[in-house]
Amino acid sequence: MSTPLTDSNPAAARGFWYDRRVFVTGPTGLLGPWLIKQLVDCGANVTVLVRDIPPRSHLYTCGYLPHVAQVFGDLLDRDLLERVLNEHEIDTVFHLGAQAIVGIANRNPLSTLESNIRGTWNLLESARRNPHVQRVLVASSDKAYGNQDQLPYTEDTPLVGRYPYDVSKSCVDLITQSYWHTYRLPVGIVRCGNFFGGGDLNFNRIVPGTIQSLWHDEHPIVRSNGQLVRDYFYIEDVANAYLTLAQHLREKRLEGQAFNFASGEPQTVLQLVAKITELMGKPLPPRILNTATNEIPAQYLSSEKARQVLGWTPGITLEEGLKRTIAWYDDYLARHGSRAGG
Repeated sequence: MSTPLTDSNPAAARGFWYDRRVFVTGPTGLLGPWLIKQLVDCGANVTVLVRDIPPRSHLYTCGYLPHVAQVFGDLLDRDLLERVLNEHEIDTVFHLGAQAIVGIANRNPLSTLESNIRGTWNLLESARRNPHVQRVLVASSDKAYGNQDQLPYTEDTPLVGRYPYDVSKSCVDLITQSYWHTYRLPVGIVRCGNFFGGGDLNFNRIVPGTIQSLWHDEHPIVRSNGQLVRDYFYIEDVANAYLTLAQHLREKRLEGQAFNFASGEPQTVLQLVAKITELMGKPLPPRILNTATNEIPAQYLSSEKARQVLGWTPGITLEEGLKRTIAWYDDYLARHGSRAGG
């Protein structure tokens, strides 16, 4: 069951999205399907850009695919983006498309930089040239801040990414800001902590990987030293955060601004694994490999600006989010078992 939209007046939120033409990039990732569900439930006309088709992607199994228009192509094709925005008369863009896996970025930085940075400027330039577009929400990340001594990060913290993925997100963020300051393109920038939830088929990530291991009665694998501190943010709250900012972007004259969204419950990796282990009732201690590289020791966000300006707060605790996520994977793994890749 979806969480209600985070808004003081949910009926007004549904009215805002009803019949609105929305374009979503990155629909086969973790966030895309959850955002699409809420948009479709509110009556939006949703078009998505699909590059690859993972057969078990949540987009293709959640039951909402018949309610969206699919366009097949790549963010690197600017002519395609211009055609989609024009022919579908898009009003609102959610730019989620990116190569988001840190390990892949470290192994092959060029493809990550190309996809994330060039893909973003192609999308922004296409939106700038289209008179229908009223708002563009761009996915930045807490990784855009890089490694900072002062925690939690606020929106005023400098963007100083150092490693390939972090640098790509710093660039995405700054390029988006430049399109507001130079062209007044109505953009909003979303910086989230590490989000998790059902539908994440990258089992190298700590939450789905731990659940999968415990489901098979195996010891969870921790690739770091287990002491990395992150803010783990449940996926339905993430979708609500994007929708809330989009709804208020022009009404409150927030164009060009960035907002942090997080749960406010930072954990070490080992603390998170221990919570999952307890909730699943399988006391199998993790195997700590300590092989992860190019990782920031501690990174978490302040969402005070979102609380003050948008009236936004996370609606789901870390424990409740983990319970919902475990339930999703219980069903998924029961159907797919050891062959549970994407």
